[in-house]
Amino acid sequence: MKKIFTAKHPTEAHMVKGLLESFNIPCQIRGESLFFIRGEIPITEDTLPTVWVDDGVEDRIIEEIMADFNNESASDLKAFDWRCRHCGEYIEGQFTACWKCGREKAEDKI
Repeated sequence: MKKIFTAKHPTEAHMVKGLLESFNIPCQIRGESLFFIRGEIPITEDTLPTVWVDDGVEDRIIEEIMADFNNESASDLKAFDWRCRHCGEYIEGQFTACWKCGREKAEDKI
């Protein structure tokens, strides 16, 4: 097995795993449980969740998939952030309701 990705948190690792599996590339996440004891152990690249694939998977294929993932993550997530029309609170794009007042996301994006 070879490590192909170090995630910032378990959710990101599962996103990458799901993406790879959508291309029929078997993979696994390691170190996920260490994330939940941060503060008791130092947070380093060795203690963050990682995604691993079989050695037989071509590096070129992995590089293409991961390049697309990195490009989409960097550009698309910011585009979906929004501001609540009711209370004006800034909300990250993955949320559909305002955490402060509970109102649903409006069609407008900032």
